[in-house]
Amino acid sequence: MKYAKLLAMGCAVALATVGMTGCTKTTADSTQTSEAEESESVTAQVTAVDGNTVTADLGAMAEMQAPGDGQAPGEAPEKPDGEAPSGEAPEKPDGESTDGEAPEKPDGEAPSGETPAKPDGDSSDSQAPSDNGNGNGGVPNGAPDGQGQAPSMFTASGEAITFTLTDDTQITVEQGSETTDGTVDDIKEGSILELTLDADNNALTVIVKNAGGPGAGGNDGPGQGSDASNGTAATTIDADTTADGETYSSTGDDENALRVDGVTATLSNITVNKTAGSSSSADNGDFYGMNAGLLAQNGATVTIKNATVNTGVKNGNGIFSYGTGTTVNISDSTIRTTGDCSGGIQTTGGGTTNAANLDVETQGNSSAAIRSDRGGGTVNVNGGSYVTNGTGSPAVYSTADVSVSDATLIANNSEAVVVEGKNSVSLTDCNVTGNMTGTYQDDSENIHNIMIYQSMSGDAEVGKANFTAEGGSITAKSGDMFYVTNTDCTISLKDVAFKLANEVFLRVEGNSSGRGWGQEGSNGGDVVLNAEKQRIEGQILVDEISSLKLNLTDGSGFTGCINPDGAEGTVDVTLSKDSTWTLTGDSYVSSFTGSTDNITANSYHLYVDGEQVL
Repeated sequence: MKYAKLLAMGCAVALATVGMTGCTKTTADSTQTSEAEESESVTAQVTAVDGNTVTADLGAMAEMQAPGDGQAPGEAPEKPDGEAPSGEAPEKPDGESTDGEAPEKPDGEAPSGETPAKPDGDSSDSQAPSDNGNGNGGVPNGAPDGQGQAPSMFTASGEAITFTLTDDTQITVEQGSETTDGTVDDIKEGSILELTLDADNNALTVIVKNAGGPGAGGNDGPGQGSDASNGTAATTIDADTTADGETYSSTGDDENALRVDGVTATLSNITVNKTAGSSSSADNGDFYGMNAGLLAQNGATVTIKNATVNTGVKNGNGIFSYGTGTTVNISDSTIRTTGDCSGGIQTTGGGTTNAANLDVETQGNSSAAIRSDRGGGTVNVNGGSYVTNGTGSPAVYSTADVSVSDATLIANNSEAVVVEGKNSVSLTDCNVTGNMTGTYQDDSENIHNIMIYQSMSGDAEVGKANFTAEGGSITAKSGDMFYVTNTDCTISLKDVAFKLANEVFLRVEGNSSGRGWGQEGSNGGDVVLNAEKQRIEGQILVDEISSLKLNLTDGSGFTGCINPDGAEGTVDVTLSKDSTWTLTGDSYVSSFTGSTDNITANSYHLYVDGEQVL
C-alpha cells in the first residue's frame, strides 16, 4: 500500500490538545463504538489490526507521575517556604558535589532511563543474547533486575472505534521528541495513536505516539514488548579477535553488517557497509541495534581505528553500543548515514562509547550525530566533526551522560542539542551551531537551539537534567537559545560565546501536553542557571508554572531583562559583587540578592516581589 508522507518539521512542542468524540453502544455485549466528526482528533490504543481495518480503544495519554514524589510529570516540585529550587549540584557517589554534574543514580538503576528489556536468551542485565547460531534476538524475559514495570501511558475511556487506513492516510511515528515518516507496519496491537478521521471513519492522519512492541503502552512497561529483538548479523565476532583491513557488508533485512558479541575485538582500517535491508521495527532499531552497521553487545569491548562506516537504510545507526558492560572505543574514523533514525554513534541500555576525532555526518530525519536512546549510558567524545542535515536531528541527543570536548557540532535543519529526562550534556571548548528551520505541525510551537525536557515516553528516567558548557561558542540560527519544559534542570555556563537568533536567551514554560509531555497547566520547568565568568544577552522568560534561580558570579555580566511584560513564575536572582546586570527592559523577579549598585537601569525598572527597587 502506498502512503503519503507527512513532512516532519523538526523536534518542537505544543501540539494542539487532543479532543475526543462522543460514542454510542452498538453491540449486545456492551462493546462501545464511535464515529468521529470529520477531521476531529482522537487518541486511541490499538486492540486489533486486520489488513487495513484497525480497532482501538479510545482514551487519553495517561498523566504519569515522577517516581517516588507523587507529583504529575513536569509539575514544579514543591519548594520549602516558597523558595526556588536549590542551585546546588547533585551529590556525586563519593559524596563530593560538582556543579552541573548529573545526579547520582540509585543503586540497581541503569545509568539513565530504564534499561531496555533484554532480548530472549540473556540473564545478565542490559545485555543482548548470544548469537545462538543464527544471530536472532528474541522475546525479553521481563524487567531488568531491581526494576518493575513502568505505568501505562494510556488511560482507556471504555469506548472503542474501528477505522480504515486508505492510500491517502498520512502516517508519522513519534519517538520522544523525534518524528519520522511511517507506514501501516508501524501500527500494531498496543500502539497508541493520535488520529483524525473523516465522516466515514477513514483515517486522514495517524501519529503513532508509541509503536507496538518495545516501548508500547498497555500491560508492558517500556522496553518489555514481545517483539524485542536485535535481528541478525551478516558477520558475528564471538571470539577475541584482531582484524586489519577487513570489509563487512550487509544487504539483509534487520541485519547488522558486523556484530561483536561479548568478546574483545581490535579492528583497524575496516570498512562497514550497510547498503540495503529494511527495518521491521523502529523500536528495535533505536533501542537494541537492529539494522545498525556495527553492533557491540553482551559486554563486548571493541576498539576501532581508522574505520569507514556507511549506512543507507532506516535504523542504520553507524556504530551502536548496547548494554551494561559493553564499551566501544572508536577513533580517527569516518561515519556516514543517509536513512531516517540513523545516528552516527548510538548508545543505549547502559552501554559506553568513547569517540575521538571522528568525522560524522547524517542525512536522515531523527538521526543525531551523537545519539542515545532508552537505557542511556555513557558517551565521551573528544575532537572531531559531527554534522546533521535532517529534521529532528540534533548534533547531540542525550538520554545518557554525554561529554564532548574540542569538537564541532552542527545541526543544519534541527536544534543543536537535546537533553531528555534525568541525563546530562557537558560541552568543553566546542563550537556548536543549530538551525531549527520550522515547527513540527503548528505555527504556535516553539523553535529553539537547545532543548531540555521530559517526554514521559519511558525513554529517559524522570529527574533533574544537567547541561554544562565551558569555553567555545554556541550559535543559534533560529529560535530561542534555550528552551526548558516539563522538567527540572541545572544549566551551568562559563566563558561561552553565544550568538542569538532572536531576543530570547532562555524560555522556561509549560506546553500543551499534546505530545504527552506532562499535564497541561503543571508541566512547566524549574531551572537553576549558574553563570560564571559568563556574558549573557537577551530576554529570560519564565511562565507562571515555572521557576528560575539565576546565579551570576565571578565577573559575569547580564545584558537583558526578565519577564518584561510582568511577574509570572518564581524568579530568584543572585548577583555577586563583581558581576553586573544591564537592563534592556522592565524586569520582574521574586527575590534579589546583591547590590542594586551593580545594576544599570537604562531608564527601565526592576520590580522585586511587586515592589519597584529601580
